[in-house]
Amino acid sequence: MAGQFEALPGGGAAVALDEVEISILRSLAVQLLELIGPGDEPAEGEDPLAALFAEGPSEPPSDPALARLFPDAYARPEAERGADGAEDEELRELSAEFRRFTENELRARKRDDVLAVVRSLDALTVTGEGGAVLKLTAEDSLHWLGALNDLRLTIGTRLQVTDDDETGDLYRLPDSDPRKPMVMAYLWLGALQETLVETLTP
Repeated sequence: MAGQFEALPGGGAAVALDEVEISILRSLAVQLLELIGPGDEPAEGEDPLAALFAEGPSEPPSDPALARLFPDAYARPEAERGADGAEDEELRELSAEFRRFTENELRARKRDDVLAVVRSLDALTVTGEGGAVLKLTAEDSLHWLGALNDLRLTIGTRLQVTDDDETGDLYRLPDSDPRKPMVMAYLWLGALQETLVETLTP
């Protein structure tokens, strides 16, 4: 079980983590929470139902990592864009409209996923051997899957990983490269994500 998720009888998954891994996972999750931002709680006296229909932003985030987490719904592939790289005005308007009515909910869902990770890590009891076994219910496994995916997208964006070459030269970085710790975290999260997916696959 060490280093990878395994399925639990009756659903759910488990993985053995040492203290360092627990600390890294929690730190990354907290940083992702800060990146996503706080939720918009209804003000005192405000109708909570009204908050559900509040309009969100219409423009994509300026932070590249956030833009990766909250991409435009309608975008022409780069190869099909004009020489100046501009997108059709119609697509921009469609994307803005879609974002306005969906981004708040998407942010809330991503926030819930990461909070589930932090809470399950905080609930662990580390043994005298310096580790613990994290056991997740089927529902928590889905939260973890979403959070691991978002963590990898965020780190991958910071590392400028492309879809065409997701690992490429990352494996060959020298230990002196300042990106090396982030690369190791990226690859480790990928392994966790892959094995968690396997536990959820019938």
